[in-house]
Amino acid sequence: MAELITLKATARPRAGKGAARQARRDGNVPAVIYGNQETPETINLEYNELWKQVLRGHFTSTAIELDVEGKKHIVLARDVQVDPVRDTPLHVDFQRVGKDGVIRVSIPVHFTNETQSPGLKRGGVLNIVRHDVEVYCPYDKIPRFFEVSLEGMEIGRSIHISAVTMPEGVSPVIKNRDFTIATIAGALKGDDEAAATSAEAAPAADAKGAAPAAGAKAAPAAGGKAAPAAKAAAPAAKPAAKK
Repeated sequence: MAELITLKATARPRAGKGAARQARRDGNVPAVIYGNQETPETINLEYNELWKQVLRGHFTSTAIELDVEGKKHIVLARDVQVDPVRDTPLHVDFQRVGKDGVIRVSIPVHFTNETQSPGLKRGGVLNIVRHDVEVYCPYDKIPRFFEVSLEGMEIGRSIHISAVTMPEGVSPVIKNRDFTIATIAGALKGDDEAAATSAEAAPAADAKGAAPAAGAKAAPAAGGKAAPAAKAAAPAAKPAAKK
């Protein structure tokens, strides 16, 4: 289960681009807290502390306790704007967790035991339909990932959400159908046939490009018929006129 991150922040009395630039010049990252039918609050986060948490990973799927000058908020980071060149945080949007403590979040799916899948051993391919699954869960019980075993999976088999073991209190957002997460697909016959055709065509192309054998007739000139053969000898000269 995910741990609760704690971050300290200070109130930012002014909103807007000018105040955000000033916060960055002071070594802070501007942010906003919204949601839960309360007034949005603009805050500043200390850059180094925020950057450490971002580098740890799972920042947007981990509940955060924000301490804003003594007032605490349980939030989830919904958007982190980053510098396009340095890839460092420029602004963060936090959403307050409701009174029921249930949040909506995407959880990654990890697949294990690939070597124990007969279908994959026979040349099958793991076709992942959903890399992440959206779920409802308590803010303090967010799973790091869902683990799916491929042991015994044959070609043509599908893995549905019902095969995923979820912790207590965690449920998928899509409830009206048993949707597919991944399948074991066979190798495409068309690819094999195309490769064989290419292999057969290669020797034929080489044969066509070879020089003609000795004694063979020359090919006609491009764009027209072959030129007629030259006459064997020049015509005899006319006899000289008599005097």
